[in-house]
Amino acid sequence: MTVLSRAPWQVLWIGLALIWGSSFLLMKLGLEALHPMQIATLRIVVAAVTLLLLSMATRTRLPGDAGTWGLLSVCSFFLTALPFTAFVLAETRISSSLAGLGNAITPVATVLFALLLLPSDRLTPRKLAAVLLGLVGVVVIAQPWAAGAGPDLVGFLLAVAGGVSYGIGWTLNRRLLAQREVPGLAHPTALMITGMPMVVVALLVWSAVEGWSPVGSHDASQLPLALLAVAGLGVVGTGVAYILQFEVVRAVGPTVAATVTYLIPVVAVLLGVLVLGERLGVWEIVGAAIVIGAGILVGQKPRARVAAQQPA
Repeated sequence: MTVLSRAPWQVLWIGLALIWGSSFLLMKLGLEALHPMQIATLRIVVAAVTLLLLSMATRTRLPGDAGTWGLLSVCSFFLTALPFTAFVLAETRISSSLAGLGNAITPVATVLFALLLLPSDRLTPRKLAAVLLGLVGVVVIAQPWAAGAGPDLVGFLLAVAGGVSYGIGWTLNRRLLAQREVPGLAHPTALMITGMPMVVVALLVWSAVEGWSPVGSHDASQLPLALLAVAGLGVVGTGVAYILQFEVVRAVGPTVAATVTYLIPVVAVLLGVLVLGERLGVWEIVGAAIVIGAGILVGQKPRARVAAQQPA
Protein backbone atom coordinates (compact mmCIF):
# COMPACT_ATOMS: atom_id res chain seq x y z
CA MET A 1 0.00 0.00 0.00
CA THR A 2 2.88 2.36 0.78
CA VAL A 3 4.45 1.70 -2.62
CA LEU A 4 1.15 2.53 -4.33
CA SER A 5 0.81 5.73 -2.33
CA ARG A 6 4.18 6.92 -3.64
CA ALA A 7 3.43 6.06 -7.27
CA PRO A 8 2.18 8.88 -9.56
CA TRP A 9 -1.60 8.78 -9.77
CA GLN A 10 -1.40 8.80 -13.57
CA VAL A 11 0.42 5.45 -13.49
CA LEU A 12 -2.24 3.98 -11.18
CA TRP A 13 -5.00 5.43 -13.40
CA ILE A 14 -3.56 3.79 -16.53
CA GLY A 15 -3.05 0.52 -14.65
CA LEU A 16 -6.67 0.60 -13.50
CA ALA A 17 -7.92 1.17 -17.06
CA LEU A 18 -5.80 -1.71 -18.37
CA ILE A 19 -6.91 -4.07 -15.61
CA TRP A 20 -10.63 -3.30 -15.86
CA GLY A 21 -10.51 -3.22 -19.65
CA SER A 22 -8.89 -6.67 -19.73
CA SER A 23 -11.59 -8.16 -17.49
CA PHE A 24 -13.87 -8.59 -20.51
CA LEU A 25 -11.20 -10.67 -22.25
CA LEU A 26 -10.73 -12.78 -19.10
CA MET A 27 -14.47 -13.45 -18.87
CA LYS A 28 -14.53 -14.63 -22.48
CA LEU A 29 -11.60 -16.98 -21.82
CA GLY A 30 -13.33 -18.31 -18.72
CA LEU A 31 -16.43 -19.14 -20.75
CA GLU A 32 -14.38 -21.63 -22.77
CA ALA A 33 -14.83 -24.14 -19.93
CA LEU A 34 -16.96 -22.63 -17.17
CA HIS A 35 -20.61 -21.71 -16.74
CA PRO A 36 -21.34 -17.96 -16.44
CA MET A 37 -22.54 -18.32 -12.85
CA GLN A 38 -19.39 -20.23 -11.96
CA ILE A 39 -17.32 -17.33 -13.28
CA ALA A 40 -19.34 -14.65 -11.46
CA THR A 41 -19.18 -16.62 -8.21
CA LEU A 42 -15.48 -17.43 -8.41
CA ARG A 43 -14.70 -13.82 -9.29
CA ILE A 44 -16.32 -12.45 -6.15
CA VAL A 45 -15.09 -15.24 -3.86
CA VAL A 46 -11.47 -14.89 -5.03
CA ALA A 47 -11.67 -11.09 -4.79
CA ALA A 48 -13.18 -11.27 -1.29
CA VAL A 49 -10.44 -13.61 -0.07
CA THR A 50 -7.75 -11.42 -1.65
CA LEU A 51 -9.05 -8.22 -0.09
CA LEU A 52 -9.71 -9.87 3.28
CA LEU A 53 -6.13 -11.12 3.44
CA LEU A 54 -4.84 -7.65 2.53
CA SER A 55 -7.10 -6.11 5.17
CA MET A 56 -5.72 -8.47 7.78
CA ALA A 57 -2.13 -7.78 6.68
CA THR A 58 -2.66 -4.01 6.91
CA ARG A 59 -4.77 -4.28 10.09
CA THR A 60 -7.68 -2.57 8.38
CA ARG A 61 -10.79 -2.61 10.56
CA LEU A 62 -14.03 -3.66 8.89
CA PRO A 63 -17.37 -2.12 9.90
CA GLY A 64 -18.55 -3.21 13.32
CA ASP A 65 -22.30 -2.59 13.21
CA ALA A 66 -25.05 -4.53 11.49
CA GLY A 67 -26.67 -1.40 10.06
CA THR A 68 -23.61 -0.49 8.03
CA TRP A 69 -23.26 -4.07 6.78
CA GLY A 70 -26.91 -4.00 5.69
CA LEU A 71 -26.41 -0.81 3.69
CA LEU A 72 -23.21 -2.22 2.18
CA SER A 73 -25.18 -5.29 1.09
CA VAL A 74 -27.62 -3.12 -0.86
CA CYS A 75 -24.74 -1.32 -2.59
CA SER A 76 -22.90 -4.59 -3.16
CA PHE A 77 -25.80 -6.09 -5.08
CA PHE A 78 -25.50 -3.34 -7.70
CA LEU A 79 -21.69 -3.09 -7.60
CA THR A 80 -20.74 -6.78 -7.55
CA ALA A 81 -23.38 -9.51 -7.85
CA LEU A 82 -25.61 -7.98 -10.54
CA PRO A 83 -23.02 -6.42 -12.91
CA PHE A 84 -20.54 -9.30 -12.65
CA THR A 85 -23.33 -11.72 -13.56
CA ALA A 86 -24.81 -9.49 -16.27
CA PHE A 87 -21.50 -8.96 -18.08
CA VAL A 88 -20.51 -12.62 -18.15
CA LEU A 89 -24.00 -13.66 -19.29
CA ALA A 90 -23.78 -11.01 -22.01
CA GLU A 91 -20.54 -12.53 -23.26
CA THR A 92 -22.28 -15.85 -23.90
CA ARG A 93 -24.14 -14.01 -26.69
CA ILE A 94 -21.86 -11.14 -27.80
CA SER A 95 -18.14 -10.42 -28.15
CA SER A 96 -15.99 -9.17 -25.28
CA SER A 97 -15.56 -5.92 -27.24
CA LEU A 98 -19.30 -5.25 -27.29
CA ALA A 99 -19.58 -6.15 -23.60
CA GLY A 100 -16.89 -3.57 -22.91
CA LEU A 101 -18.88 -0.98 -24.84
CA GLY A 102 -21.86 -1.70 -22.60
CA ASN A 103 -19.73 -0.64 -19.66
CA ALA A 104 -19.27 2.80 -21.27
CA ILE A 105 -22.81 3.76 -20.20
CA THR A 106 -21.76 3.77 -16.51
CA PRO A 107 -20.98 7.52 -16.10
CA VAL A 108 -24.20 8.49 -17.89
CA ALA A 109 -26.22 6.09 -15.72
CA THR A 110 -24.51 7.44 -12.61
CA VAL A 111 -25.62 10.98 -13.43
CA LEU A 112 -29.16 9.84 -14.27
CA PHE A 113 -29.66 7.98 -11.00
CA ALA A 114 -27.95 10.72 -9.01
CA LEU A 115 -30.64 13.07 -10.31
CA LEU A 116 -33.30 10.60 -9.19
CA LEU A 117 -31.86 9.57 -5.82
CA LEU A 118 -29.75 12.47 -4.57
CA PRO A 119 -31.71 15.62 -3.61
CA SER A 120 -28.58 17.78 -3.91
CA ASP A 121 -28.10 16.92 -7.60
CA ARG A 122 -29.96 19.18 -10.03
CA LEU A 123 -30.81 18.70 -13.67
CA THR A 124 -28.79 21.00 -15.94
CA PRO A 125 -28.87 21.30 -19.75
CA ARG A 126 -25.43 19.66 -19.88
CA LYS A 127 -26.55 16.65 -17.83
CA LEU A 128 -29.76 16.28 -19.83
CA ALA A 129 -27.83 16.43 -23.10
CA ALA A 130 -25.33 13.83 -21.85
CA VAL A 131 -28.06 11.40 -20.77
CA LEU A 132 -29.94 11.74 -24.06
CA LEU A 133 -26.71 11.45 -26.06
CA GLY A 134 -25.77 8.30 -24.14
CA LEU A 135 -29.15 6.72 -24.90
CA VAL A 136 -28.74 7.60 -28.59
CA GLY A 137 -25.33 5.91 -28.58
CA VAL A 138 -26.77 2.73 -27.06
CA VAL A 139 -29.48 2.62 -29.74
CA VAL A 140 -26.89 3.15 -32.49
CA ILE A 141 -24.77 0.26 -31.19
CA ALA A 142 -27.83 -2.01 -30.86
CA GLN A 143 -29.05 -1.15 -34.39
CA PRO A 144 -32.69 -2.17 -33.90
CA TRP A 145 -33.37 -1.17 -37.51
CA ALA A 146 -30.87 -3.71 -38.88
CA ALA A 147 -33.25 -6.73 -38.71
CA GLY A 148 -30.72 -9.29 -37.49
CA ALA A 149 -27.61 -7.67 -38.96
CA GLY A 150 -26.72 -5.91 -35.71
CA PRO A 151 -25.41 -7.46 -32.48
CA ASP A 152 -27.47 -9.87 -30.41
CA LEU A 153 -29.94 -7.49 -28.75
CA VAL A 154 -30.42 -9.50 -25.55
CA GLY A 155 -26.68 -9.90 -25.09
CA PHE A 156 -25.93 -6.23 -25.61
CA LEU A 157 -28.78 -5.13 -23.32
CA LEU A 158 -27.36 -7.41 -20.62
CA ALA A 159 -24.01 -5.62 -20.97
CA VAL A 160 -25.77 -2.24 -20.78
CA ALA A 161 -27.61 -3.47 -17.68
CA GLY A 162 -24.23 -4.22 -16.12
CA GLY A 163 -23.05 -0.67 -16.79
CA VAL A 164 -26.32 0.80 -15.50
CA SER A 165 -26.01 -1.34 -12.37
CA TYR A 166 -22.67 0.29 -11.58
CA GLY A 167 -24.33 3.70 -11.94
CA ILE A 168 -27.08 2.72 -9.50
CA GLY A 169 -24.60 1.18 -7.08
CA TRP A 170 -22.25 4.15 -6.88
CA THR A 171 -25.21 6.52 -6.45
CA LEU A 172 -26.65 4.39 -3.62
CA ASN A 173 -23.18 4.22 -2.12
CA ARG A 174 -23.11 8.03 -1.94
CA ARG A 175 -26.60 8.26 -0.47
CA LEU A 176 -26.68 5.34 1.98
CA LEU A 177 -23.12 5.49 3.28
CA ALA A 178 -22.62 9.25 3.41
CA GLN A 179 -22.90 9.27 7.21
CA ARG A 180 -21.10 5.94 7.74
CA GLU A 181 -17.36 5.62 8.08
CA VAL A 182 -16.03 2.79 5.91
CA PRO A 183 -12.51 3.96 5.10
CA GLY A 184 -10.00 2.81 2.49
CA LEU A 185 -9.56 -0.90 1.98
CA ALA A 186 -12.46 -1.75 4.31
CA HIS A 187 -14.96 -0.51 1.74
CA PRO A 188 -14.19 -2.82 -1.23
CA THR A 189 -13.50 -5.69 1.17
CA ALA A 190 -16.94 -5.34 2.72
CA LEU A 191 -18.57 -5.04 -0.71
CA MET A 192 -17.03 -8.33 -1.84
CA ILE A 193 -17.85 -10.12 1.42
CA THR A 194 -21.51 -9.10 1.23
CA GLY A 195 -21.65 -9.98 -2.47
CA MET A 196 -20.42 -13.53 -1.89
CA PRO A 197 -23.61 -15.08 -0.48
CA MET A 198 -25.67 -13.48 -3.25
CA VAL A 199 -23.77 -15.16 -6.08
CA VAL A 200 -23.36 -18.45 -4.20
CA VAL A 201 -27.14 -18.70 -3.75
CA ALA A 202 -27.66 -17.75 -7.41
CA LEU A 203 -25.16 -20.42 -8.46
CA LEU A 204 -26.91 -23.12 -6.43
CA VAL A 205 -30.36 -22.12 -7.72
CA TRP A 206 -29.07 -22.06 -11.31
CA SER A 207 -27.46 -25.45 -10.78
CA ALA A 208 -30.71 -26.93 -9.46
CA VAL A 209 -32.73 -25.51 -12.36
CA GLU A 210 -30.33 -26.43 -15.17
CA GLY A 211 -29.08 -29.66 -13.64
CA TRP A 212 -25.37 -29.05 -14.22
CA SER A 213 -22.67 -29.81 -11.66
CA PRO A 214 -21.13 -26.82 -9.86
CA VAL A 215 -17.69 -28.30 -10.50
CA GLY A 216 -18.28 -29.38 -14.07
CA SER A 217 -16.94 -27.80 -17.26
CA HIS A 218 -18.03 -27.54 -20.86
CA ASP A 219 -14.60 -28.31 -22.31
CA ALA A 220 -12.22 -30.09 -19.93
CA SER A 221 -9.18 -29.35 -22.11
CA GLN A 222 -9.76 -25.60 -21.69
CA LEU A 223 -10.37 -25.81 -17.93
CA PRO A 224 -6.81 -24.84 -16.77
CA LEU A 225 -6.80 -21.69 -18.93
CA ALA A 226 -10.35 -20.83 -17.86
CA LEU A 227 -9.51 -21.19 -14.16
CA LEU A 228 -6.35 -19.13 -14.60
CA ALA A 229 -8.36 -16.40 -16.35
CA VAL A 230 -10.99 -16.34 -13.58
CA ALA A 231 -8.29 -16.31 -10.89
CA GLY A 232 -6.75 -13.27 -12.60
CA LEU A 233 -10.22 -11.74 -12.85
CA GLY A 234 -10.75 -12.13 -9.12
CA VAL A 235 -7.29 -11.28 -7.75
CA VAL A 236 -6.18 -8.57 -10.17
CA GLY A 237 -9.29 -7.56 -12.12
CA THR A 238 -11.36 -7.08 -8.98
CA GLY A 239 -9.24 -7.16 -5.82
CA VAL A 240 -6.18 -5.18 -6.94
CA ALA A 241 -8.32 -2.94 -9.18
CA TYR A 242 -10.40 -1.73 -6.24
CA ILE A 243 -7.23 -0.89 -4.32
CA LEU A 244 -5.91 1.12 -7.27
CA GLN A 245 -9.25 2.89 -7.58
CA PHE A 246 -9.23 4.04 -3.97
CA GLU A 247 -5.62 5.20 -4.29
CA VAL A 248 -6.51 7.28 -7.35
CA VAL A 249 -9.57 8.73 -5.59
CA ARG A 250 -7.44 9.63 -2.59
CA ALA A 251 -4.85 11.31 -4.81
CA VAL A 252 -7.03 13.35 -7.18
CA GLY A 253 -10.63 12.97 -6.03
CA PRO A 254 -13.60 10.98 -7.38
CA THR A 255 -14.28 13.22 -10.39
CA VAL A 256 -10.88 12.74 -12.01
CA ALA A 257 -10.78 9.08 -10.93
CA ALA A 258 -14.09 8.45 -12.72
CA THR A 259 -12.55 9.44 -16.05
CA VAL A 260 -10.97 5.97 -16.18
CA THR A 261 -14.39 4.81 -17.42
CA TYR A 262 -13.70 6.44 -20.79
CA LEU A 263 -10.64 4.27 -21.42
CA ILE A 264 -12.02 0.91 -20.21
CA PRO A 265 -14.13 0.19 -23.35
CA VAL A 266 -11.20 1.21 -25.57
CA VAL A 267 -8.95 -1.32 -23.84
CA ALA A 268 -11.68 -3.98 -24.00
CA VAL A 269 -12.11 -3.45 -27.76
CA LEU A 270 -8.38 -3.46 -28.48
CA LEU A 271 -7.84 -6.70 -26.56
CA GLY A 272 -10.87 -8.30 -28.18
CA VAL A 273 -9.58 -7.42 -31.64
CA LEU A 274 -5.90 -8.23 -31.04
CA VAL A 275 -6.24 -11.37 -28.90
CA LEU A 276 -9.57 -12.89 -29.92
CA GLY A 277 -9.84 -11.60 -33.50
CA GLU A 278 -13.17 -9.87 -32.82
CA ARG A 279 -14.51 -7.20 -35.16
CA LEU A 280 -16.84 -4.25 -34.72
CA GLY A 281 -19.12 -2.87 -37.41
CA VAL A 282 -19.26 0.78 -38.45
CA TRP A 283 -22.45 1.50 -36.49
CA GLU A 284 -21.00 -0.10 -33.37
CA ILE A 285 -17.91 2.12 -33.60
CA VAL A 286 -20.03 5.22 -34.19
CA GLY A 287 -22.32 4.34 -31.27
CA ALA A 288 -19.32 3.70 -29.02
CA ALA A 289 -17.92 7.13 -29.84
CA ILE A 290 -21.29 8.72 -29.00
CA VAL A 291 -21.58 6.91 -25.63
CA ILE A 292 -17.99 7.71 -24.63
CA GLY A 293 -18.54 11.31 -25.72
CA ALA A 294 -21.64 11.47 -23.52
CA GLY A 295 -19.58 10.18 -20.60
CA ILE A 296 -16.93 12.84 -21.16
CA LEU A 297 -19.60 15.55 -21.44
CA VAL A 298 -21.26 14.50 -18.21
CA GLY A 299 -17.92 14.50 -16.39
CA GLN A 300 -17.04 18.08 -17.30
CA LYS A 301 -17.49 20.80 -14.71
CA PRO A 302 -19.40 23.97 -15.60
CA ARG A 303 -17.04 26.81 -16.57
CA ALA A 304 -18.26 29.04 -13.76
CA ARG A 305 -17.41 26.41 -11.16
CA VAL A 306 -14.02 25.76 -12.72
CA ALA A 307 -13.22 29.46 -12.73
CA ALA A 308 -14.32 29.78 -9.10
CA GLN A 309 -11.95 27.00 -8.09
CA GLN A 310 -8.88 28.63 -9.71
CA PRO A 311 -6.42 30.08 -7.16
CA ALA A 312 -6.32 33.87 -7.04
